[in-house]
Amino acid sequence: MNAVVDFDIIIIGGGLAGLTAANHLSSHNVKVLLIEKQRYPHHKVCGEYVSNEVLPYLKKLGLDPIELGAVPISTFKLTDTSGTAIETSLALGGFGISRYQLDLALYNKAKEKANVLFDTVERVLFNEKTDFKDSFFKVGTQSQKNITANNIIGSFGKRSNLDKILNRNFIENKTPWMAVKAHYRYEMLNSQVELHNFKGGYCGLSKVETGAVNACYLAKIDEFKKFKNIDTFQKEHLSRNKHLKKFFNNSEIIFEKPLTISQVSFQKKEAVLNHMFMLGDSAGLIHPLCGNGMAMAIHSAKIFSELFIANQDVAKLNRSLLEQLYTEQWNNTFQSRLKTGGFIQRLLLNDTAASIGLKVAKVIPSIIPLVIKRTHGNPLV
Repeated sequence: MNAVVDFDIIIIGGGLAGLTAANHLSSHNVKVLLIEKQRYPHHKVCGEYVSNEVLPYLKKLGLDPIELGAVPISTFKLTDTSGTAIETSLALGGFGISRYQLDLALYNKAKEKANVLFDTVERVLFNEKTDFKDSFFKVGTQSQKNITANNIIGSFGKRSNLDKILNRNFIENKTPWMAVKAHYRYEMLNSQVELHNFKGGYCGLSKVETGAVNACYLAKIDEFKKFKNIDTFQKEHLSRNKHLKKFFNNSEIIFEKPLTISQVSFQKKEAVLNHMFMLGDSAGLIHPLCGNGMAMAIHSAKIFSELFIANQDVAKLNRSLLEQLYTEQWNNTFQSRLKTGGFIQRLLLNDTAASIGLKVAKVIPSIIPLVIKRTHGNPLV
């Protein structure tokens, strides 16, 4: 006899992956609880450019980013540390929208059918039975000590206290990266996303639905420590690239201060850990320069949701089969993109290699679209 539980699925983390999964699953009569520690809306450190590959899928879920004011983006500009630039069209295109707006819209839709709890998860226990048939999870939060579910989705982002609780390998290793993001008043092409390199990092610029420019960059912590603060770092270090100098000299910050996160890890993660299904950045983080992290988070939610809906009865009898199917499909979909992203990052962070690469791309313009294609997917239907 199967154990009686509170929910079919508990989703821990209400970012793009968690919210998308909550919308998809709950619309198919799956009893879902989404647990998120921070109430909506709120800003997050994120590039805020989304590939159009996920647009058909979002519309299928009943959410059209363009109706929310998202800015259509069709061209890409890349510069190296010396300021040498190259521009190209984006085959699929994309759109710019803030996490403040997109997460809020997904939450408002999800809460129509899914249960939502604003709380902090403190523990996750798997009550394992020998044949898995009666196995279930117990989740404890600050306010509720014992919530049960047949399945758990982990979508708690790049780095979380839960990663420590789960003893994930990557969490013990210090990484050299920090990320900074803020919105600015600045005039630039609505239709363009830009990526500007500087020593030890790169900065993306693109418009969002408010008309503001989102500036989000990844930087080596050792480089940042040479300067007094973020403002000095931007004006004296990032601005060695003439395009970033123009931006920071002529823009006006809208946020009270930039948002920051440290210890950003690109190490390998597990798609399934302790029988928990990992989505979005919790399963693997693509280098921000690829501009496809938001789309990948949404896509991972689609992969899991469709597999779960198609195999609900099987999963009750054979949990390991669903875990295997998800791991295989996640790897088949994203593993090569992550490897390509790592290669591109190493290339662009080497000033000589980046300079040579841009010169070659100017002679052979088809190279850049080909590289972009290797970090993106086809439209999701």
